[in-house]
Amino acid sequence: MSSKVWFLFEHLPSLIPAGLLVQQVLPSPDLLTIVVAPREPCAACPSCATLSSHVHSRYDRLLQDVPWQGRQVLLRVRARRFRCLAPACPRLTFAERLADTAPAAARRTERLADLQRHLGLVVGGEVGARLAARLAMPVSGDTLLRMARRAGATPQPRPPVRVLAVDEWAWRRGHRYGTVLVDLERNSVVDLLPDRQAESLAAWLKANPSVAVIARDRAGVFADGIRQGAPNATEVADRWHLLRNLGDAVHAVAQHHNAAARRIAKEIMAHPPCVGTSGEATTEPATAVQRRSTASHAHRQAQLEEAARLHAAGASISAIARQLGLDRKTLRHWLQAGTVPTWHKPRRGSMLDPYRDHLERRWSEGCHNAARLWQELVALGFPGRTAIVGAWATERRRAAPTGSSMPVTAEGKPWRPPSGRRVVRLLMADARNLSPPDRAFAAQLLKEEPGLEITVAAAKRLQALLRRRSEETLADVLAAAEQTQLAGFVAEMRKDIGAVEAALTLPWTTSPAEGQINRIKMIKRTMYGRAGFELLRARVLHAA
Repeated sequence: MSSKVWFLFEHLPSLIPAGLLVQQVLPSPDLLTIVVAPREPCAACPSCATLSSHVHSRYDRLLQDVPWQGRQVLLRVRARRFRCLAPACPRLTFAERLADTAPAAARRTERLADLQRHLGLVVGGEVGARLAARLAMPVSGDTLLRMARRAGATPQPRPPVRVLAVDEWAWRRGHRYGTVLVDLERNSVVDLLPDRQAESLAAWLKANPSVAVIARDRAGVFADGIRQGAPNATEVADRWHLLRNLGDAVHAVAQHHNAAARRIAKEIMAHPPCVGTSGEATTEPATAVQRRSTASHAHRQAQLEEAARLHAAGASISAIARQLGLDRKTLRHWLQAGTVPTWHKPRRGSMLDPYRDHLERRWSEGCHNAARLWQELVALGFPGRTAIVGAWATERRRAAPTGSSMPVTAEGKPWRPPSGRRVVRLLMADARNLSPPDRAFAAQLLKEEPGLEITVAAAKRLQALLRRRSEETLADVLAAAEQTQLAGFVAEMRKDIGAVEAALTLPWTTSPAEGQINRIKMIKRTMYGRAGFELLRARVLHAA
């Protein structure tokens, strides 16, 4: 034998399954055949459990095993048949069982089957088959899927679920749905249900009585299932779905004012806003980034002024830094400089610099087409691309006076009349975060439609409460909203008032379930049409 074979033969007892004795090693370039025999001299009858050492006959049993150094391993087990020594036993002979190695009639060892089963659960059938071939343990994709299904049919032990999220996932969007159950304390899927029926959810909850808190959306089928299966559990309505329902309600109200919205939009297009509410030209930053930068600089300036006052009163820099939450070195630098840094980087040179005079002249002549300006610059020797000239044109439009012929958004794009959904976003948004045309549109619409203004005000109060940015009580907010055109929405909320109140006091939501649904979609789409419920459930629970 070669040195490699001798090394293998010496170390095989620790590599092969327990209970087998190595008798011979038959190496080949792609396959390693190991002849083994059971160690025990006797075996128990599977019918009467009587031990027998009387060998009736022998036969060879072939078992695939885990690979060794990139080569397939085949165990040739010289198994035995024994005579049953119990006179009353119906069996005359029986084959010995390899309980610690492989089940009866199996063609692979248990440890190889476990590896291949996990391969099928993780990557699926065809992909798993290709990967298994590269790992020297070849198996067909169909076999991997069968092994994965069998693994999913056996329930895995898990700790009791106390906080549960219930949500739906789509087999086919708009046609067929299932139900996903997520343990919110561990952020893992505990089970999948093949349908979206109250009876299925109720049966699962009855089988898992440890559930005490259930987060759900506002679907009535889930509420019915919870009442049937866990009537004592605390239901928590998802706040995101409540906000979405509120937006839909405001949208339904705003649709009754479409005529006024279209007319005001035409007026904004014809006469763009050029002054602020006080009559002076607006000087607010054009973009949201600039507004945040300005607000941050103002906050740092206020900190510097407070630090200077405390320092003049005799406080130490360390004490001031602790009080204001600043670093000592930063505070010392600010006090020495007398101002806070703006962090504005100096403007670097641009390849447009030699052509700026031409661009400014053509812009003043009325040519605002970036593509045409770029073509003219190319004729003059400009080596850049169209995007560079387009960016310059965008900055030029932003810098244009607000009394220009066409209103523009905060991003410098032409303002367009808002759609129905965008009207709702403009009405519910903070006016400080809107561009001048959007702000003027929302203000004018609310001014001309008093009923809509009262409804939007009530909706904003409810929105702030659902976002936990208000100290008002739910009863007061709902009472105010009930006097507006949101009365129907409030009536629906009152039907589920217990879950809504729990949503304002408890931290649980269905957001983790939404993330798990994305994982379910990914797993379902990687199975190339083989996503039956048993297989999908097995793979999802394995991924959890």
